Amino acid sequence: MSCCAPGSDVAFGLDPESRADEIRLASRVVGDGVRQTDLSVPGIHCGGCIHRIETALQALPGVDSARVNLSGKRATIRWTSETPPPFVATLRDIGYEAHLYDIKADAKDTTLAALIRALAVAGFAASNIMLLSVSVWAGADGATRDLFHWLSALIALPALAYSGRIFFRSAWSVLRHGHTNMDVPISIGVCLAFGLSLYETFHHGSHAYFDASISLLFFLLIGRTLDHMMRERARTAVTGLARLATRGALVQRADGTRDYLPVGEIMPGMTILLAAGERVPVDAKVVSGQSDIDRSLLTGESVPVPAHAGALLQAGTLNLTGSLSIIATAAANESFLAEMMRLMEAAESGRSSYRRIADRAARLYAPVVHSVALLTCIGWWLATGDAHLAITIAIAVLIITCPCALGLAVPMVQVVAARRLFELGILLKDGGALERLAEIDTVVFDKTGTLTLGEPRLLNRDSLDPEALRIAAAMASHSRHPYSRALAAARTADLPALAANDVSEYPGCGMEAHIGPHTYRLGRAAWALNPAAANDARSADVVLARDGLMLAGFSFEDRLRDGAREAIADIARVGLSVEVLSGDRDETVRRLAGQLGVGHLAEVSPAGKVDHIATLEASGRKVLMVGDGLNDAPALAAAHASMAPASAADVGRNAADLVFLHESLRAVPQAMKIARAAARLVQQNLGLAIIYNVVAVPVAVLGYVTPLIAAIAMSSSSVIVIANALRLPGPRARKVAETASPATATLSSARS
Repeated sequence: MSCCAPGSDVAFGLDPESRADEIRLASRVVGDGVRQTDLSVPGIHCGGCIHRIETALQALPGVDSARVNLSGKRATIRWTSETPPPFVATLRDIGYEAHLYDIKADAKDTTLAALIRALAVAGFAASNIMLLSVSVWAGADGATRDLFHWLSALIALPALAYSGRIFFRSAWSVLRHGHTNMDVPISIGVCLAFGLSLYETFHHGSHAYFDASISLLFFLLIGRTLDHMMRERARTAVTGLARLATRGALVQRADGTRDYLPVGEIMPGMTILLAAGERVPVDAKVVSGQSDIDRSLLTGESVPVPAHAGALLQAGTLNLTGSLSIIATAAANESFLAEMMRLMEAAESGRSSYRRIADRAARLYAPVVHSVALLTCIGWWLATGDAHLAITIAIAVLIITCPCALGLAVPMVQVVAARRLFELGILLKDGGALERLAEIDTVVFDKTGTLTLGEPRLLNRDSLDPEALRIAAAMASHSRHPYSRALAAARTADLPALAANDVSEYPGCGMEAHIGPHTYRLGRAAWALNPAAANDARSADVVLARDGLMLAGFSFEDRLRDGAREAIADIARVGLSVEVLSGDRDETVRRLAGQLGVGHLAEVSPAGKVDHIATLEASGRKVLMVGDGLNDAPALAAAHASMAPASAADVGRNAADLVFLHESLRAVPQAMKIARAAARLVQQNLGLAIIYNVVAVPVAVLGYVTPLIAAIAMSSSSVIVIANALRLPGPRARKVAETASPATATLSSARS
């Protein structure tokens, strides 16, 4: 069985040389001068394809990286050149047609219909040829036998051409570019079986194998169709997200006219009229109107949230009760929903060590199979002198040794694991992170915004000097740190806003601003105050200083994030060590760590967090870092694996391997449990694939397997590997998802 898409030789007509502007417009900026282009490559089907495509694309000038998604048949390229490199032309030169990737268009499953048609034709032909063969088996000879053989040939030829083209096109596409793939031995085997039968018919032979060749195709297509259906079942999370995206929205122009625009044409700054019952098309800000918003996709909370002027809305959330006028703040391809889809797609193309091993093995397999089949044919011919028998056995070897099961062993587990995590409200950004997460023995939590909700309340507002509070609020409005948000929210109408200019944020330290001739600092006492004045601020979480002298101290109170106690208990229960790593005051961190019964380090700078994680790693520990802020980004990147909540700063989400969408910290032990289960399934799949080949190859070489049995065995091995991967959700997945999954609730409401 092969997993190569039918119709992979269709030319999409996209010429990057002459349509560079189209490539550029379809690309998105992902960093300083770095753009990302996503291409759909229907001809991707195995580890060999992945290697050839990535190698060819990475060799292009200006390309930083190229990553192939086997399950989604997608190539993601990051490039830095002034003009887009010739991606499509390069792929066409090595035998792969491509076009710009569109998840909505690619979500339309035309492949399954083509497979079912081919399967129906092969089944019809095989059944009729079998009926004709009954007479031959019953003893018909002479002219009657030849007639039945010719009738079988007339039925088999069009069936072979129609149903077999799925394999033949793929094989020819790579052969004419000097390569090989898994469809090559299948095509050779089917054609040899048909050719041998035709030879026997011409020479009035007693036996013909038209029934075997067409039945071979029939069983290959059964396995192929089941393979495709199981893949699509595993990828329903991504397609479900695509269905949440609206087709378009009603845009109000500056002159008062209204147009309904496709969502791809909505640009930042456009005013959108959003009616009740409609989904938010792009990330936007409410200008006028009031309504309730279903944000379960983002937070996991089913209770609607009120929206009014100034509220920020994420793409994909549902407007429930009232009409709103909103202004787009991001294009569709940069929205929250698009980011979620990209994370899900990226999870399927990660490169764990298991997957690299499987890909290398699958890449080397085709030439090995051809060599074994050739040697088998020669050996049996020399041993028996029967060319007919030698070719038949060689055909069986070609078919039974196709390494589809080996090629599917790892990626199918990654796809299913990404779906399972998504059902729990967790986005996996890299499939390789699953393997790293399964190896974790130490979990390090940031405090503010991670173990706590990151919504602190200012305790000593009444005792503060109003002018100091006004200055602190002005500076805090330039930061997303939880303490800064609490200070900014503490300013009331009787304290008019203050314009602070030249404001800078120093991660792990605080804010610095210049107001008039003075320099103000808002942050940690050790950083904001002169050494002589630092002792005056021992009881304050944050201080405001002017020219190094303390003006005010601010004390905050935060509450634990939902599920924090249970999450730490679950982690400790399986023997992992847990600690809190925070930049806050030692007294505050000590109190929280005591409540949770874990160790702690306080007043740690961002660099200090990285150093501490490096020390743990150097001692042989595998560290999972869970954090949310700008201060945590270096530590998230340095850890063996990392997680962040969806409320984290952009840089934190980008640095993390996994992002959990709901507020509960139970996501951490849930993700680790799934990662460990996935690691076990990967090992089982690799074991099944290896055992199959160790048993199948000698049996086929020794002549105990017919081509038909070989096709059934090869298809069955692939289906078994896929079915084993699908065991990952488990019997408790539904119950857990109902209590913790924002995605499941949202997808269910979308279907209804």
